[in-house]
Amino acid sequence: MRRTNQRVIFATTILLLLSNAAGAVFESREAKLQAIKTVGIIAAVGDKFTFAKGGLTGLNNSSRSLPIGPWGLDDLIVQQTTAALAGRFQVKPVNYPRTTFAAIAESPIKPLDLVRGDPFKKLVETEVTPQGLDAYIVITKAKMNFGGGSRKVEGVGIITYKTVLQTYSQIHALYEIRVVDGKTFDVIEKMVAPPIDSATNFKLGGPSSPVDQRFSLGTVDLRDENLHRAVVDLIARSLPSILSDMHLR
Repeated sequence: MRRTNQRVIFATTILLLLSNAAGAVFESREAKLQAIKTVGIIAAVGDKFTFAKGGLTGLNNSSRSLPIGPWGLDDLIVQQTTAALAGRFQVKPVNYPRTTFAAIAESPIKPLDLVRGDPFKKLVETEVTPQGLDAYIVITKAKMNFGGGSRKVEGVGIITYKTVLQTYSQIHALYEIRVVDGKTFDVIEKMVAPPIDSATNFKLGGPSSPVDQRFSLGTVDLRDENLHRAVVDLIARSLPSILSDMHLR
C-alpha cells in the first residue's frame, strides 16, 4: 500500500510539473505574440501544381508537377494575409528569394520544442530584407500523408484515388504558417492549415475539396480558370481560420 501511494504521489507530481511547464510555454508564447508590432509576410506555396495518385494505381504510382507561377498564388496569399492582419500589426513589405523558400521540403507536424533546427529560421535571418521587424510570418507548403497510407502530398495539386468500385479526385492547397521572431529568429508559433470541412476532407489533413472526375492525372489543363478558382477558394476560405487559431487576428 505504501509503495502504491508513493507511485501515485510521484505520478501526480510529474503531471503537475508538466502542466506548469506547458502553462509557462503558453504564457511565454502569448507574451511574445502580444509584443509584436511590425511584421513582414513571406509566402512560398504556389510555385507548382502536383498531380498524384493513391489507392489501386497499378505499376504507375509516380507523381508529376507543372509550374504555376503565373497564377500569382503567393502574391494573393501575401495580400490576403496583409488585409487580415492590418488591424493588429503594421505590415511591412519584405524582399526574399521565393524559390529558395519554396524548395524547402519538410514534414510540418512537429511540436515547437522539436523545431530548433527549423530550416526557415536561418533563411529568415540571412535571406530576408529588411531585417529588424518584430516578426516574420512565413507561409510555406505543407506535406502530409494521404489517408492511412505512406503516400505523401504537398502544396497545391490534385490527388486521384482509385478503389475497386470508384475513382475520385481532390484538389488541395496544403500549407503551414510560422511566426518567426525578428530578433532571435526563434519560431514563436507554427501551425498547419486544417481541413475546411471535415465531412469532405476525410483523406487529407488540410484544405481540400472534391473535384470533377475529368480532373484526373494526365488530363488537367492548367489554363482552366475553374481549376485556378478552386485553388484560390481553398486559400481564401482557410487562411482567416488558421490566422485566428494562431491568435494573429
